[in-house]
Amino acid sequence: MKKWTRRAVIGAGGVVGGGLAIGIGELLFAPNRLGIFSADNTSSPRLTTWIKITPDNVITVVVPHCEMGQGSQTGLAMMAAEEIEADWNLVQVEEAPALDEYAAGYMVRGFGFGSMQPPRSLLRGLNHLTYKIADWMHLQVTGGSASIRFTGEYGMRVAGASAKQMLLEAAATKWHVSTTECVAKLSRVTHPSGKSATFGELATDAAQMDLPSAPHLKSPEAFTIIGTPRQRFDIPSKVNGTAIYGIDVSLPDMLYAAIKAVPVFGGKLTSVDKAAAEKMPGVVRVIELDNAVAVVADGYWRAEQALRKLQPVFGDGGHGNVSSDSIFAQFAQSLSQGNGKKIANIGDAESALAAAEKNGAKKIDAEYRVPYLAHLTMEPMNATARIADGHCEVWTGTQDPLNARDVAAKASKLDADAVTIHNQQLGGGFGRRLPGNLDYVDQAVRLAKEFSPKPVKLIWSREEDTRHDFYRQASLGRYRAALDQAGQAQAWDANFIGSAGEDAAAVLYAIPNVHIANHDVANHVRLGAWRSVDHTQHGFFTESFIDEVAHAAGKDPYEYRRGLLADKPRHLAALELAAAKADWSSPLPAGRSRGIALVESFGSIVCEVAEIEVDAKGAPKVVRVVAAVDCGGAVNPDSGAAQIEGGIMYGLAAALYGEINIDKGAVVQSNFNNHSVARMNDTPAIEVHFIASSATRGGLGEPGVPPIAPAVANALFAATGKRVRTLPIVRSV
Repeated sequence: MKKWTRRAVIGAGGVVGGGLAIGIGELLFAPNRLGIFSADNTSSPRLTTWIKITPDNVITVVVPHCEMGQGSQTGLAMMAAEEIEADWNLVQVEEAPALDEYAAGYMVRGFGFGSMQPPRSLLRGLNHLTYKIADWMHLQVTGGSASIRFTGEYGMRVAGASAKQMLLEAAATKWHVSTTECVAKLSRVTHPSGKSATFGELATDAAQMDLPSAPHLKSPEAFTIIGTPRQRFDIPSKVNGTAIYGIDVSLPDMLYAAIKAVPVFGGKLTSVDKAAAEKMPGVVRVIELDNAVAVVADGYWRAEQALRKLQPVFGDGGHGNVSSDSIFAQFAQSLSQGNGKKIANIGDAESALAAAEKNGAKKIDAEYRVPYLAHLTMEPMNATARIADGHCEVWTGTQDPLNARDVAAKASKLDADAVTIHNQQLGGGFGRRLPGNLDYVDQAVRLAKEFSPKPVKLIWSREEDTRHDFYRQASLGRYRAALDQAGQAQAWDANFIGSAGEDAAAVLYAIPNVHIANHDVANHVRLGAWRSVDHTQHGFFTESFIDEVAHAAGKDPYEYRRGLLADKPRHLAALELAAAKADWSSPLPAGRSRGIALVESFGSIVCEVAEIEVDAKGAPKVVRVVAAVDCGGAVNPDSGAAQIEGGIMYGLAAALYGEINIDKGAVVQSNFNNHSVARMNDTPAIEVHFIASSATRGGLGEPGVPPIAPAVANALFAATGKRVRTLPIVRSV
């Protein structure tokens, strides 16, 4: 239940008739977002929603985002610490609980309003409005490369600056001096008279000060923490083995569950003979769910072995004849019908294409195909649930604890206030643990209801995890271009399957006539966000095709791109830096070649050059990748580089090997033996170069992924003359 302070009682707004209703007056005089505290508030002085300071001078930054290896909790703490003028050695992080007060309003603001900066008189109202929307939707999301660029910029920096101002005012009041004479530095406030106090000594008085309406933020040249390498808070526990993931949770008297869901999405469990499994050692019971069967035992191994003895009968929901071939045939038919939804239309591409054909100018076309992809997180889906005394507790790793709370409430038939989510570190997320994908939480709670008050720990096998994912959209793209006599692109026409925003499918290059349309084709395969979302397909489509256009024009692919980016200096700078660092113009040893690709996504621009060797069978081995990144400035350069490196490897695995195929309505792949990931011996030398930039801050968790597939495919063409238009590459060589 919410606890509203005296600074947060005016204009809370409300939900009326299924919609959010906040009047103009409420926006103007809305509660300061930084002054909304939850009922779980501790006795430690809390200066803002996100910052607590204890008498021992330790600053705790409460972060509303999970830790799944991306390091954003440390980055967010750095942004708050920068503005409050903290001694970094006295800063720690606490993940916010799954409570409405910690809804991801800054993400709603970022995605909904972009980089818009409203007048100061409206800023408080905008922050409160977007918080109320996030609260209403129960969003506490980590994803979209949004934590640093939205919560950090709009929330943590402002929270730190507000807390600093309150500390300065507390010191000035205590010492009977002017606030402007006081200085905050290294977790201490000082005055020219010699008076001095730690933040911890001032915190209780500071908490009584009014929150500033628009605190002053530091300019980048004054930063001492942001932009410097700092050790991540999550690393030591991962090194020494004390990090706790959802799969590590252990509770007294706990039972374990293994589960098998219907192979064909949309089908139901028809029947199952439980007798043999229930006679096995340690097995407590076999539980039938609507579309799955589970074995609950006193240990996971026993539950899994008993599950294998079952021979459940499942229906196929009418999808038993669906295959990858039939799906792509449906895609092709839709593209041929030409009834796509326009998402970009500049000039008259169709007329330009017709004119090129009439005049004998070059016209090229290509068709690209990418498969469904699983997330393949190292930690498979799991959750532990306990229902006792009218309360439900869930221990899991999720990218949205508030939505997980709603899922658990529905499954347990309890109010959300009676549900507690204990979010753990995530062994990979990549979009799999986002809202709408929390079926593993639902299953665990339903099983726990059967054994209350004992806790039940549900662990999906790797096979279950692979075959019941929410997959990246497979897609088919058809592209056409027309060139003038000088080889300059005059028209670009793109039609593809799947929804995509204009930013993902956009053409970065100066082409006067552009037409882009998408075609939605529904089928029964479960879809979800996959690391870099639509940019992963369109990075491959667009950067492969511009490479084809360059070669059709008889031009070097790097130089051709360069000539089309004169009006985009940031993109041009990234392209030129990557080429320079990769020694693009220098000759390579025999058997090696290079490819280049440039993609903008999630507010960041990334250019990658892949250097490959080709074996006797024509298969590429990537030996070096050089990335140039303009993200508006990396908060933690070490962590930022790691994110780009991780994105390159994640995208490389998908480009080389990744695919999910459908046969008789069901997923074919089951484990790493037939859905490979990149291994240590696949890892190239990777260089990441950040561009000093004053641009609006962009993300880093996802932008490293999209350029790698086209860069490798383009390098393979340079080496062999064979154009890869179908992923994974292993299928094309």
